[in-house]
Amino acid sequence: MCLVRMTKITVLYGTETGNSELLAMDICKLGEQSGLECVNFGMDEVDNSDFSEIENLLIVCSTWGDGEQPDNAIDLWDYVEELGDDELQNMKFSVLALGDTAFDLFCEAGKEWDRILEEKGATRIYERVDCDVDYEDDAEEWIENVISTFS
Repeated sequence: MCLVRMTKITVLYGTETGNSELLAMDICKLGEQSGLECVNFGMDEVDNSDFSEIENLLIVCSTWGDGEQPDNAIDLWDYVEELGDDELQNMKFSVLALGDTAFDLFCEAGKEWDRILEEKGATRIYERVDCDVDYEDDAEEWIENVISTFS
């Protein structure tokens, strides 16, 4: 008998309006169709102490207000900021950022996640994509490309 270990992907979403959550569900649907194990959670549903154990992380995060993290992302963001350098060295990640180019700090929350994960030692496996309000095509391309890096 040959046992094959499936690659597990954790998708965390930060959202105010639900768009990031819908995209997280799309990511897991395609991931599972590609033979991957995939789970998604709102950033406020993650136990902070488990965060460092995630091996394959995809972040989908909208920007709120004046370049701020959405409400459901703030506690996790604060926790990750306090981690030591290299504390996430076993993590691989990519970020899909949602925003609106009408604002000066376009996709700032996603840019912050991309920056801090790298600062804490995680390895970027696919470049961040910044999506404007008509995000569907850019998001779909990012999802397909990032899932293909795991399958």
